[in-house]
Amino acid sequence: MAHLCVHEGESLLRVLYYDCPPFNGEVKLPVSGNPYTFAGSDKWLRDLAAKDLFAVRRGVLKFRGYKPKKVPVATQALTDEDFAPDFEQKGVDMRIGLDMANFAADRTVDRIILVTGDTDCVPAMKNCRIRGLQVVLASVPPNSVAAELLWHSDFERTVGWP
Repeated sequence: MAHLCVHEGESLLRVLYYDCPPFNGEVKLPVSGNPYTFAGSDKWLRDLAAKDLFAVRRGVLKFRGYKPKKVPVATQALTDEDFAPDFEQKGVDMRIGLDMANFAADRTVDRIILVTGDTDCVPAMKNCRIRGLQVVLASVPPNSVAAELLWHSDFERTVGWP
């Protein structure tokens, strides 16, 4: 996918991939109060980090409790199965922004190709453009891109899954 984002005449410096490993830890189930252990593996992130020209930037996945699976909530007696865990990814947006700001400040690249649908990246995109970097927004059909992302990029590049 990353190589498809790079056009002829461009060279790939590095692929930066931002994500977080699965949550690991023991929590109490929402109705019974019984303990439940989440045990995910980050092997796939370690495998990605070992690839040529690849760097993985890790955030943290926080457990935020439980959400009902159906709304409105059923009127009969609820069970643990009526709820789904609620997780929140933390620190990923900040890492994207810092890396983009560093590339812009150091002028180590002329162009950044960004694959995102998250409008939290807009301030970092603005900073890059103010400092003279080109920002290419790569989009993957059939997903549409938020207008705010297009407004703060120089080009949109449509990329299909391999």
